[in-house]
Amino acid sequence: MKEKIVWLLAVVLLGDSVVRSVRSNFNLGVFLMYALTALVWVYALFHRKIDAFCAAGWGRVLKILFLAGCAVFVGLMVLVGILGSVRGAQGDEKAVIVLGAAVHGDKVSSLLARRLDAAYTFAAAHPDALVVVSGGQGPGENVPEAVAMKQYLEEKGLDGARILTEARSTSTEENFAFSRTLLAQHGVQPDEPIAYVTNRFHCYRAGGYARLAGFSDVSAIPASIGLSSVLPCYMREALAVLYFWVFRR
Repeated sequence: MKEKIVWLLAVVLLGDSVVRSVRSNFNLGVFLMYALTALVWVYALFHRKIDAFCAAGWGRVLKILFLAGCAVFVGLMVLVGILGSVRGAQGDEKAVIVLGAAVHGDKVSSLLARRLDAAYTFAAAHPDALVVVSGGQGPGENVPEAVAMKQYLEEKGLDGARILTEARSTSTEENFAFSRTLLAQHGVQPDEPIAYVTNRFHCYRAGGYARLAGFSDVSAIPASIGLSSVLPCYMREALAVLYFWVFRR
């Protein structure tokens, strides 16, 4: 039974990897999915030898260390989900910063569309708030993310005069640093209330970078996430949060 489950998982992950290679821009989350697929296939092909090696001696020690590492990693992924439940928008925000994500050609990805839909809902209910779309141009993108984001919001009916475009950033840290400068040029100071929009898994770390950029009154507008994005996004975010704790806090 175990062998059948492992082979089924290997086939499913291989199919998933093929689809991602066509439909997704390459990033750490996609790489981790490829790595997981490779590990499962190695075990499926050589499970008898691997099981025999891990039955005693150093093989058993390595097995315990590997399983312990997996348990810690899964625990980090769960913690990312828990920490993502941060303070929501209060309604008095002067501006909302929409953090960029992948663009395919010049069209926003599903992940980014969910962020923009959440931002649009907030902006429509709070007509005095400015909207900052933040994101530079990465591999596989024909335009900066911010340009595609603005176009998406305008097509939904948001007044383009309310949208500020920050098209240089290449990381969450830069999203907030560059957006702070842009907002200051339009009269919004870092001690005034602002909100940021990102997917729930990203909310905790984004809030940390917002505070590092000097924003002292920040709240989150969490967007949903598609089922196919859950595993790669949470795996990637677990490593990113670990990096944030060690090097940026």
